[in-house]
Amino acid sequence: MGRAFEYRKARKLKRWGNMARVFTRLGKEIEMAVKAGGSDPNANSKLRLLMQNAKTENMPKENVERAIKRATSKDTADYKEIVYEGYGSGGVAFAVETATDNPTRTVANIRAAFNRCGGSLGTSGMTDFLFERKCNFKIGAKEGLNMEDLELELIDFGVDECFLDGDEIFIYAEFTAFGPIQKWLEDNGFEIKTFAFERIPNDLKEVTPEQQEEVEKLINKLEEDEDVVNVFHNMKE
Repeated sequence: MGRAFEYRKARKLKRWGNMARVFTRLGKEIEMAVKAGGSDPNANSKLRLLMQNAKTENMPKENVERAIKRATSKDTADYKEIVYEGYGSGGVAFAVETATDNPTRTVANIRAAFNRCGGSLGTSGMTDFLFERKCNFKIGAKEGLNMEDLELELIDFGVDECFLDGDEIFIYAEFTAFGPIQKWLEDNGFEIKTFAFERIPNDLKEVTPEQQEEVEKLINKLEEDEDVVNVFHNMKE
């Protein structure tokens, strides 16, 4: 199990305790997927996977149906995906992914959070070199599956990590490989339990206890904002 898995595991254990926040994030992602590709999961592969994610996270079926209904309503505002970048206390780099129907409101809230917690909001692209964009899948293992054969099949897609953990298989790859990997898994009868996109830090920043406290305040402040989908940083825990 490599760097991407350990980083994601730590983030999930720390950040996904608030189920209401998880449901809000998934609801927005479902709405955007429906607006982009339609409400039929059989014809919309992104929606199909998001519905599976929602099921895995125990999101009520009614919540999923409401998100799809909202997306097909003419009165519903369109969400835009915007990434804000900056630095927190101790020079910790941040990449904040948002889904917003009001960018003016969102950027004001993000800037205020940075300012209040000893950081500063920067310009787009300023932290790109500090993070690697990855996609990941968690799939169900088939009976009698040979992991070496699976790895050989997936290596052509640029997969970085592929390993078995209990009865589940974890796959990590370059961001651009998401579509081809999804298609191959579905074509070959694998159950995709969850998927996600991540920004994995290339290097972790060591900070003092006081700086860590400020960084954690900033993380919490950002995650409280309903427009924020994901908060990535490179602080060493």
